[in-house]
Amino acid sequence: MNKCTLLFSILLLSLGSLQAQTYANADLPDALTFLDGSQVQTRADWERRRNEIHDLWQTYFIGHYPKEVPALLSAELRTIAEETDGSTRKRLLLTFDTPSKPSFEIALWEPANAHQTGRPLFLTQPKDYQLPWAEEALKRGYVVCLYPGLDAHHSEEAYPDYQSVWKQFQEEYPEAGWASSLGIQAWLASRALDYLLDEAQGYRIDTSAIGIAGHSRYGKQAIYVAAFDRRIKTVIARSSGSPTGTSYRFSSRHTFMESVDDFPDVWAKNTLKEFLGREHELPIEGNALLATIAPRNLMLHTAYNDGSDPTFGVERNYVNAKKVYAFLGVEDNIYLSYRKGQHNPITEAHTQHMFDYFDHTFGRNSFTREDFPEVLHHQFDFEGWKAKQRESDLHPKTNQPLPEKIRWMLGEHAVDAAGQPPYRLKTEEELGVPAWSRDRWNPGGLKRVPFAFGQNRNGNVYFDPNRSDYKGTVIWLHPWNYSHGSNEGYGVEETTVYWRLAREGYLVVGYDQFGFGDQLTAAFGFYANNPHASLLGRAVSDVSDVIDYLLAGKGIAAEEIPSTDPAKIFICGFAYGGMVGLYATALDQRIAGLASFSGFTPMRTDTDEKATGGIRRLWQWHQVLPKLGLYQGRESEIPYDYPDLIRLIAPRKLLVYAPLRDRFADAEDIRQGIKEAQTAWTGQGGLTFLAPEDVCRFQKDQQEVLVEWLDQAVR
Repeated sequence: MNKCTLLFSILLLSLGSLQAQTYANADLPDALTFLDGSQVQTRADWERRRNEIHDLWQTYFIGHYPKEVPALLSAELRTIAEETDGSTRKRLLLTFDTPSKPSFEIALWEPANAHQTGRPLFLTQPKDYQLPWAEEALKRGYVVCLYPGLDAHHSEEAYPDYQSVWKQFQEEYPEAGWASSLGIQAWLASRALDYLLDEAQGYRIDTSAIGIAGHSRYGKQAIYVAAFDRRIKTVIARSSGSPTGTSYRFSSRHTFMESVDDFPDVWAKNTLKEFLGREHELPIEGNALLATIAPRNLMLHTAYNDGSDPTFGVERNYVNAKKVYAFLGVEDNIYLSYRKGQHNPITEAHTQHMFDYFDHTFGRNSFTREDFPEVLHHQFDFEGWKAKQRESDLHPKTNQPLPEKIRWMLGEHAVDAAGQPPYRLKTEEELGVPAWSRDRWNPGGLKRVPFAFGQNRNGNVYFDPNRSDYKGTVIWLHPWNYSHGSNEGYGVEETTVYWRLAREGYLVVGYDQFGFGDQLTAAFGFYANNPHASLLGRAVSDVSDVIDYLLAGKGIAAEEIPSTDPAKIFICGFAYGGMVGLYATALDQRIAGLASFSGFTPMRTDTDEKATGGIRRLWQWHQVLPKLGLYQGRESEIPYDYPDLIRLIAPRKLLVYAPLRDRFADAEDIRQGIKEAQTAWTGQGGLTFLAPEDVCRFQKDQQEVLVEWLDQAVR
């Protein structure tokens, strides 16, 4: 009989229409590498690779465009208005030579320089929050074209049918297989461009000064236009999200960002949804599509706490796409511009910044590339870090007790800059994630109270104020959600885990871990200030600081919160949070139990050959544990592994939830690790191991498992 409870929940996987995949890569499919693995060596090679990227994008994401471009039959002037500034605003109906001869309208604004030759052109979609861009472009002397690219879920009274006319053209080419409203609307933008650049129409457009911009879903569309139409010379995509600004590999269920299962049906091929949990099998991602815009100008404009555009994913896309720009000798033609705040709003300052960039790329102002500086935040200089280490940092002592080996790996205790008040409740303006986004999933009757703890850290306590006693206290540790930290975004089913647990009678503590959400920017430059510490070590110490607040009052709250039973403090962590929870529970005996969902894969067998991405995911990509980099290529020599951490948790309660199709883990390695660690429990029920036939996710099903386990654990 086993000495612990080993529960395996195995379900049959229905393959459905899933096809056997031969491609698998934890990292992005490299823009300069052909699908067959050969490398781009020449410009001619790049042209072939560019065509391959376009074909793959159409195959997997949007469907294929028609092979022929229809001729323009007529351009009917519908209305014209002259403005006091001398500009004119027209509506034109363009009709094309297809079987049903469909038409679409464009709005065309011309500045007062009607007789000037070589006029710049700006295209965008007439969404209300983008119209100020059109006004600014007009002021700066651009001809402005507002084409029918309104999203299928939007509408603007002044621009009727701009959200639906794409359907008519889709029906005109049933053999094409194009399935994306965004892709078809991008094609309509190109048809508008056909008309505007026709010399017979007399618009005298400077073909070296054609720009397009879009925000959010319109940013995706703008990228599609520029990627497939070389006449676009500069594109600005603001917060375009998946799959363009960031990739699905780095913005799926393990991040609470948009997954392949979350986009509206009309945006992409439905077969794309089959890659949920197997995003690493996609042979094409947004980095490569961005690269096809080279050598033309591209600006990605994203916010630090953008709920659709996580900085980590954006940077990985950007850095890989930039390799193509460097290959072509135009590295400065791609630009990543960060801004403070959220996905919205678009401010006047943002608009000025965008058009300063347009003018710069078109040679219309005195700005230089140095006027558009960029700073990357997720690029780890391992050799630079290593050069700052002491001998004792590079080589652990032999024969150390296990906890000391772990503490060596985590590094020294990180200390914030001196002079900051230890406990202070931050204002709404100071927080990266707005309060409303944390409250929107409240099922009703529950309460959230902000609190401050540790080193200038803020969080929230969730509970039912109508209860007189609570089952226990649960500290929620979130996944790799760089944008919103502990706050759930995409994929929520009914409610979030913190509100769900509060409804079940638990006192729930949630906060954004260091380097995420409210604490994203606080981690910038961390290793410059703390060369002997680690981000993971900081995350682990924050857990202890929370417990210090709950049990010893080391912190402050906006109002009184219920007391915590010191014998009933539990951790629940998912993905990164599951890993942090394992370390914290192993090292802090005040924690009564841990539920770790998709929290680890054994390190000593996690090599580059694994589909997980290997240990470099932790030390290089996410830079949370730099000392692991010392063992790259010799992983078997890592001083400890997760089974060791698990043994330190015994005899306390532990739930390990390890889905068999978690692309970040090796299921057999985990099973073997649990088998090794289970001997630390001498009785039944201490260790619960679940290995369901599922992917890496934390939604309603996982909440149900957690609640059932907690209810047993607190008894």
